[in-house]
Amino acid sequence: MKKIVQYLALSLLLVLIGGGCMYVYLTYFKEETPSVKEVKKVNITENETIKSAIDKVYDAVVVIETYDDYNNQAGAGTGFVYKIDDKYGYIITNHHVVSGAKKIQVTNIANIEIEAKVLGSDEYSDIAVLAVNKDFVSKKVEFGDSTKSELGDTLFTVGSPLGKKYLGTVTKGILSGKDRQVEVQLTNGSFIMEVLQTDSAINPGNSGGPLLNVNGEVIGVTSMKLVQDEIEGMGFAIPIELVTSILSDLEQGKSIERPLFGAQLFDVDKSYYLRNYNIELDTNLTSGTILMKIENDSPSQKAGLQAGDVVVKVDGKKVDNTAHFRYLLYKHHIGDKIKVVYNRRGKEKEISIALDKKL
Repeated sequence: MKKIVQYLALSLLLVLIGGGCMYVYLTYFKEETPSVKEVKKVNITENETIKSAIDKVYDAVVVIETYDDYNNQAGAGTGFVYKIDDKYGYIITNHHVVSGAKKIQVTNIANIEIEAKVLGSDEYSDIAVLAVNKDFVSKKVEFGDSTKSELGDTLFTVGSPLGKKYLGTVTKGILSGKDRQVEVQLTNGSFIMEVLQTDSAINPGNSGGPLLNVNGEVIGVTSMKLVQDEIEGMGFAIPIELVTSILSDLEQGKSIERPLFGAQLFDVDKSYYLRNYNIELDTNLTSGTILMKIENDSPSQKAGLQAGDVVVKVDGKKVDNTAHFRYLLYKHHIGDKIKVVYNRRGKEKEISIALDKKL
């Protein structure tokens, strides 16, 4: 009996020792089976991308470089192909980009260069049309309708800021304003242009490039920006409707005909000219344009206007200054009649003038 008890005690001890060894093994020595994590492929899409719109126009945009008599580069800008026929590709750019150039070189997105010729150019609209060999171009843009665009609409530009090095630069913004009136300096004096406003980045070299909507349609031609330390993101573009209205004439090398008023004009605050021409104005006049010299056989002379008269209204609209007067005048065509209110020695009179001459 004593031996049985001893055997049972020994067996129990062995079981305890074995269990302890198994615990130590499982706890400290057994290798863990590595876990397998399932990796799923995730596709991220951008709902507001304009990539498809960019693709529609990207290959139609070119950089334009101009050269002087000594073959030195004089300037650079952007242009875009809008028409292709059996011989030529036709490119829109700004007048100020190519004005005075002796040679014009165009480079496309593929970095192929070709010389272009100016078919027609107009300073007041700031639009020029160039022609290149049709084999040089591969794509043309589509025109949209700027009048259907609304404030806040997404817009983008494709251009060559700072020249060829950054050809094909895309910038994005919104339509910030419509029917903006911006005064510009031309060779014959100041003029007011009616333009679209955008905060899309426009830099030197972007001039003449397309301003586009999210459908990749051109609604304007980038032309200028306000450059002041306290101003940022104020760029302007010529509405495409104005551009298309003169393309046919420019393609044929025709000058854009505008009515001639027939007088030398100055702002009422140009006191130097007033003294020089011995003209005394009504002291209450703070706006308008002064007629300094009347041309013979002009609409102004036929209407009885005289040097020293101050035009204060055109068709019932107040004339702010000379630039504003030209803006109102050039909304009309040869053959139109306009009503003009003028001030002569303190008295206002109204007359009708037939615009039967051309600029």
